[in-house]
Amino acid sequence: MARIKMVDEAGASGPLAELYAGAKQRSVAHVVPDILRTMSLRPDFLAAIDTASRLHFSDGALTRAQHEMIASYVSALNRCRY
Repeated sequence: MARIKMVDEAGASGPLAELYAGAKQRSVAHVVPDILRTMSLRPDFLAAIDTASRLHFSDGALTRAQHEMIASYVSALNRCRY
């Protein structure tokens, strides 16, 4: 059971529903990731994190695949499923 209160997609409205729709569209699995839903009570935070994440994982000095590989490795080291 989650300890963080989150708004599910069916309960989202207004700016939160728009943020969820964008996140879902960009998701390979076409879902709103739980890590984003943890900020659903603060859509302003969710929007900022979503923007930062897209910038972080865009191609630059490293490709998106390299960013994902590093993030996965660090998560495994920390025993974090994200």
